[in-house]
Amino acid sequence: MEYVKLGNTGMDVSRLCLGCMSFGDASRWTHPWILDEERSRPIIKKALDLGINFFDTANVYSTGASEEIVGRVLKDYANRDEIVIATKVHFRMHQGPNGAGLSRKAILSEIDKSLKRLGTDYVDLYQIHRWDYDTPIEETMEALHDVVKAGKARYIGASAMFAWQFLKALHVAEKHGWTRFVSMQNHYNLQYREEEREMLPLCKEEKIAVIPYSPLASGRLLRDPGDTTPRFETDQAQKSKYDAMMTADRPIAERVAAIAAQHGVPRVQVALAWMLQKETVTSPIIGVTSLSQLEEAVPALSVKLTPEEIASLEEPYVPHPVVGAVKPRL
Repeated sequence: MEYVKLGNTGMDVSRLCLGCMSFGDASRWTHPWILDEERSRPIIKKALDLGINFFDTANVYSTGASEEIVGRVLKDYANRDEIVIATKVHFRMHQGPNGAGLSRKAILSEIDKSLKRLGTDYVDLYQIHRWDYDTPIEETMEALHDVVKAGKARYIGASAMFAWQFLKALHVAEKHGWTRFVSMQNHYNLQYREEEREMLPLCKEEKIAVIPYSPLASGRLLRDPGDTTPRFETDQAQKSKYDAMMTADRPIAERVAAIAAQHGVPRVQVALAWMLQKETVTSPIIGVTSLSQLEEAVPALSVKLTPEEIASLEEPYVPHPVVGAVKPRL
């Protein structure tokens, strides 16, 4: 495993981050492919054995069950001082007023609940899951600053927004002397490269860590036409992100398959190698539901693509509608 600094900080993170949305309780969320603790435990342990020290979850994943499982398993198998735990806040956690969003009330309440579920005194990275159009960014940034100063988070990060929103948040923090965001968790992969227009150049300029989610386009970069999985059939979020451009994206997946065959490696390694060779990318977030998926992904660190191969992978891309950085329904 390789380790790098998280943006302009001194904290070391593995070059691959384990996304923990797959771990939880299917009865507490809308995804039937969620793994319970018994099936999640060996995957998290294997990630640790492979050198992954960076784990990303969110309060909303299985309405807290993901945090509970991640916290228990890491406590059993890991040294807390060596691992990096990231979680997120924004989406609805309970019905009625103040059940979602990034108000001071919501943030200060949800950080304590996340810490309790994770079984830790602090998280290493506390991220806003989306932009809150109904709360002044000044209120959000001051509350996050207070979370850091209270010792409940070491750093703060953001996810899935427009570049102008991210820059505004950075400016507000700098203006008031509050804690700045150190990372951006955005939607980025070979089939969705709209972030290259504004967000990635902004992150490079501001020395912000880029930790992309969905680096494999929910597995679409790895499958032939007609291939399917239970998640592919039931995950409405990935359908909303990729179905509209399915025909246009097919040549990209074909290029991944061809280059993987030339290297004699699984397709996942080519898709991740492309991303790992991007200067702005710190640690792609990989979500897995089996040990084999994890074991196939990690060797991507040793796959080096030539400039010609990178150009071949990128050549079929056409502009896509913006998804991810949109106002969510609370």
